[in-house]
Amino acid sequence: MRIKPISHFADGDPTNSFLAMAQDGPHLSNFCTDNWTWSKKDKSHEVKLHGEDLKIAHFHPNWSNGTAGVRGTRVLNRGRYYWEIEVSQRIFGTSMMFGISTKKSRLHANAFVNMLGEDEHGWGLSHKGLLWHNGKWRQYAKPFRENEATIIGLFFDGIKGTLSYYKDGCHLGVAFRDLHLVQDEIYPVVCSTAAKTEMALGVTKREFSNLQDRCRSTILALLKQINDVNELSLPNLLKEYVTDGTDIKERSEKPKSAVKRNYYMRSSSCGRINGFKSHSYLEPNRKHFI
Repeated sequence: MRIKPISHFADGDPTNSFLAMAQDGPHLSNFCTDNWTWSKKDKSHEVKLHGEDLKIAHFHPNWSNGTAGVRGTRVLNRGRYYWEIEVSQRIFGTSMMFGISTKKSRLHANAFVNMLGEDEHGWGLSHKGLLWHNGKWRQYAKPFRENEATIIGLFFDGIKGTLSYYKDGCHLGVAFRDLHLVQDEIYPVVCSTAAKTEMALGVTKREFSNLQDRCRSTILALLKQINDVNELSLPNLLKEYVTDGTDIKERSEKPKSAVKRNYYMRSSSCGRINGFKSHSYLEPNRKHFI
């Protein structure tokens, strides 16, 4: 992963080095690969999962007469996470959305709606550049170009309580705040109204939780396959801990396609809209927006 020197600071606060964001993506030097995928149980019947580790979500395989969603298996509360959604070139329809929700939000509707953020249990960005929460919206970015593949990055800071978005590596800014005040568990979510659309879970990263976690990541980076853990001069409990941290069975057989792409800056045009505070939304909903 290519990280350029930090050129500016989020929120105008140079003392907060963690939130320092470079033009080509979030600062992830203190992060390691995370292990989660889409839930086989927590999804609409109109979502079919396939691919390696079921990381590809296929929406409305035949035709669409409503809205379908799927939640990820990762609980986000109180941690810092970054993940990317690779969206196929079939971008169209009423709403394709990316964001987070609690388990109180629904994952299927028999109507074409902006489902993620239709109530207080979800926070989402639609392909039309709109942020949704509690049934209210505001303009956040330029609408995505239809039928043009894109990569959406999401950066969740459970300590500060913010959710930020990236589009093809370009930082769009903080979208939601005060998420650390949410008591229910929060999960990644995607949903779509459009038939035969696909969203693949790409890069998944999490911040190291402690020194032991960092050491495990270093050990795994030196191993070629899972079975190599058994050759380490470690107690069995530590071997189990190391094994639990892996996300691939055979590092030597990792497909080139999994590493060939750079998910960061490809264009100087971020698509961010300045002055969006002029857009109206109700005051009770304001605390979750920037």
